[in-house]
Amino acid sequence: MKKYNRHSIRLKGYDYSKAGAYFITICTKNRENLFGKIENGKMIFNDAGKMVDRIYNELENYHEITIDKYIIMPDHFHGIIEIPVGAESISAQSDESIINNKSWADMESANHTNAPTNHTNGELANVIQTFKRYTTIEYIKMVKKHILPPFNKRIWQRNYWEHIIRNNDELINIREYIRNNPGN
Repeated sequence: MKKYNRHSIRLKGYDYSKAGAYFITICTKNRENLFGKIENGKMIFNDAGKMVDRIYNELENYHEITIDKYIIMPDHFHGIIEIPVGAESISAQSDESIINNKSWADMESANHTNAPTNHTNGELANVIQTFKRYTTIEYIKMVKKHILPPFNKRIWQRNYWEHIIRNNDELINIREYIRNNPGN
């Protein structure tokens, strides 16, 4: 059997808990069109797309981040996340909560003051982990209610792509890229 050697796409030695702006891209597994369709250059959400949009916008409630420009496409997601100086995350939902089938909304009222954080991968990884976890949980619930079609094991690809935004010109160009993505 062939063994695949995965190489990290992260910038070696960079502290991803550092303050800054990050451009992220997350793709659905096998690039399946799960979140809607493009019509006349505009993204039209289905129920899954609306759910992803809602959860992404709620991330600011669980992490010290600022959400900038973003776009949900049928088979991927682009967004800009800003991490302020001294940010400390609230950990993604605990495994016990998943077993007990608590929803994203249930976690909103929970006390997170003693929740552990994972600084080894940095704040950006914590944010992405939270996003992927909650969207997957909610997607599964919608499948069980026959609102969405079943999927094969995962809705998201294993990893994600990120780019450290280094200056204002880069930020402006990335915002424009995101804005034009449905038309492209």
